[in-house]
Amino acid sequence: MNLLRHGLTPKMKPLSPKRAALVSAIDIGSSKIACLIARLKPRPSQDVLPRRSHSIEIIGIGHTRATGIKGGTVTNLQEAEAAIRNAVASAERMAHVQLESVAVGLSAGRLMSELFTATVHASGATIADTDIERVLGAGSRHSIRDGRAVVHSMPIGYALDDARGIRDPRGMLGKRLGVDMHVVTADIAAARNLMLAIERAHLNVEAMVATPYMAGLATLTDDEADLGSAVIDIGAGTTTIAVFSGGHFVHADGFALGGRHITMDLARGLNARISDAERVKTLHGSVLSGSADEREMITISPADDREAAHLVPRAAVVRIVKPRVEEILEMARDRLMKSPFATEPRGRVVLTGGASQLNGLSELAGTVLGRQVRIGRPLGLSGLPDAAKGPAFAVAAGLLVYPQLAYLEHFEPRRTRQMMTGTDNYFSRVGRWLRESF
Repeated sequence: MNLLRHGLTPKMKPLSPKRAALVSAIDIGSSKIACLIARLKPRPSQDVLPRRSHSIEIIGIGHTRATGIKGGTVTNLQEAEAAIRNAVASAERMAHVQLESVAVGLSAGRLMSELFTATVHASGATIADTDIERVLGAGSRHSIRDGRAVVHSMPIGYALDDARGIRDPRGMLGKRLGVDMHVVTADIAAARNLMLAIERAHLNVEAMVATPYMAGLATLTDDEADLGSAVIDIGAGTTTIAVFSGGHFVHADGFALGGRHITMDLARGLNARISDAERVKTLHGSVLSGSADEREMITISPADDREAAHLVPRAAVVRIVKPRVEEILEMARDRLMKSPFATEPRGRVVLTGGASQLNGLSELAGTVLGRQVRIGRPLGLSGLPDAAKGPAFAVAAGLLVYPQLAYLEHFEPRRTRQMMTGTDNYFSRVGRWLRESF
């Protein structure tokens, strides 16, 4: 919580490529809360997913229905805490471990991307680590805003004098070093309450990261990230977007519309309970109509127990579901047109999230977005049960991939240490009181 007072979310220490580690993650969504525990082991480089330095073996998993959460935001602290405890306890029992800290995904808080450019003069004839630290620090200082928390601060390219597109300038000759930084921020209130719910469950937040970025880490191949791709994660309460280009995460966005809104439309349109509408969406939901849809009948239990059950054709479900899905896709298309993805004419779109499993969604998305579209599922994880191998668990899986790429984040350890032990701690307040009183 101390870091959030200064507009920063917790950052994870980089994982050594030569050491094994036990990693735990929790994905807090509007419909489910999932906790995954995995053992990461160093592995030799390979052609498939070469940027991953470790193999990932799931040793514990627990998930439960989300309560006290709406649109990724905590609305009831006690209910959210209880649901988090249940999911974590199930994962701990399966893994035979007791967790102390977790990485957590953030989808709420109006995720927003900004690009910053900074330039410094080199201290010597060649670029040293200190020069890189200075230019990264100069770029990150512009990112802190009142009421916003920095979720990610990542260099996406360096410039040396007049040469741009440099990945690693260390040891190169030059006088001026520049950097382009991608910074993702969120409303600090959303991040603070999410951290509070987790800490009340006696867990520390080791890292807080944007959920669309995590979905991309879990589902994109390295070639897709290099060539340019967008990941659209359609959750229950929110739809979030991540854009990758040149192997870098370069844009994030989101809006409060998702699968839950489809369920509510069905409940109203079919005069059904919300739970029954969710079942109809899961079993019969589609955005494609067929010739037999008018003849195929579905039994709907009424919202009022005094009324009798009634039959509706499957075509009626399609007529309710399709307009809402089109609205979600059109909003995502408009957001992508304002992002760097607009300059990637051949870029592919990957759909993740529970609502992406609707029948025919990839075909409709291809028409609306005008791109090649596929459904994304977690890649390169072993030990996942069949129920967790689908797109609904992409964010949770990405949280286990993230430690291998945490070194890409920029954070200032000396500045962070000062925040944690400087002017705001107990002993400094006592010292200030003594100086002022005597």
